[in-house]
Order: sequence, then structure tokens, then C-alpha cells
Amino acid sequence: MTLGIDIGFINTVLTHAAAVHGVNVKVEQVDLARVALKRLGLIGKSRQRDRRPTADELNRLLEHFDNQPRGWIPMGRIVRFAIASAMRQEEICRIRASEVDSKRYVVLVRDRKDPREKEGNDQLVPLLDLTGFDALELIREQRKHWRRGDIIFPYNSRSVGAAFPRASFVVGSTRRDERERGDRHGKSSLASEQAAWLHADVAV
Repeated sequence: MTLGIDIGFINTVLTHAAAVHGVNVKVEQVDLARVALKRLGLIGKSRQRDRRPTADELNRLLEHFDNQPRGWIPMGRIVRFAIASAMRQEEICRIRASEVDSKRYVVLVRDRKDPREKEGNDQLVPLLDLTGFDALELIREQRKHWRRGDIIFPYNSRSVGAAFPRASFVVGSTRRDERERGDRHGKSSLASEQAAWLHADVAV
């Protein structure tokens, strides 16, 4: 899939160069290259990620993150929170302390990703302790280390996403296409099954 994205970027750049700057370039060659790559099976739809990191792989990743210098992104805490809450990295990096309801064990996630609703899809997400990591306690721990502002994890979600495959390569744990989301999706089913006791407007 990465190669397909690269081809798309090249097409965009060449189209812009031809249309805006008058560069004499034939964009059609990129389209032909895309067709050829598809026929050769080198680009196509992403394969379904159905493999979860093993306990050993996850432990090695968390140990790697926990040994990183202080003052950097607390990836160990973020990965634990992602597993506990089944949230995406973009959602984790924008949840607010003022929107955490510790009595109901939920947090409001605004504009949650949903193919049917592009905007205004605000959901209450459970903060449970069903996967070996306690989501609410991780928020409290994070607030002890970072109390400035309302954002709980005030980090660039792209930097968070980039840190995981780099660490996976360093510790030799999971393949690049089996990153954080693979385990997040794996844990979400468990969280869903055991969250029925929550209020009806709480979404998993």
C-alpha cells in the first residue's frame, strides 16, 4: 500500500508542476506505471491485519519505550492506554482532562472517526481495566507528569504513530504492517463485550 501512496504523491506533484508552473511533463506515464504495478501485484488494497503482537513482543516494546529518556513522548503510557481504551492515536492525542468523567469511567472523544459521520460524531468512550491496563489510572498517571493545559496527551499523533514502527524495528518484534492498531483492534472486542453495564450512550 505504501508504494501506491508514493505513486499518488508523484502524480500530484507532476500534475501541479504541469498545471501551475508550466513544466513540460507527461502525467500519463504515472497512470501507466500505476496500471503496470497493479498487474504485477506490487500495489493493491491493504491486507487485513489479524495478527496480534505476542505477550513477549509487547513486553519488549514497552520495556524499550519505558527506557527512553524523560521529556520525550511517553510511548509506554500511550501504548498501554491505546490497548486499554481501543482508541486511535489521533483520538488519544486530543482527549481533554475536563471531559473525563471519573465517576462514570468515560471520556468524551470529539469527532470520532466513522465512515458514516465525518463531523460531529462525539462519543463517550469507556475507561476500563479489562486488558491488564487501567485506562483511567493511566490518565491520572499522565496528569501527574503533565498538568499544563487541558489536553491529556499533548503530542503530535503523527510522531506517536512513527515511534511505534521504529521501536518495533529496534526490538525486532512485529512487522511494520502489524503496528499499534493491530493490538488495539484485538483488544477492542474484549472491551466491547465487557462494557455492557455502562450507560447506553457510551460507545466502544
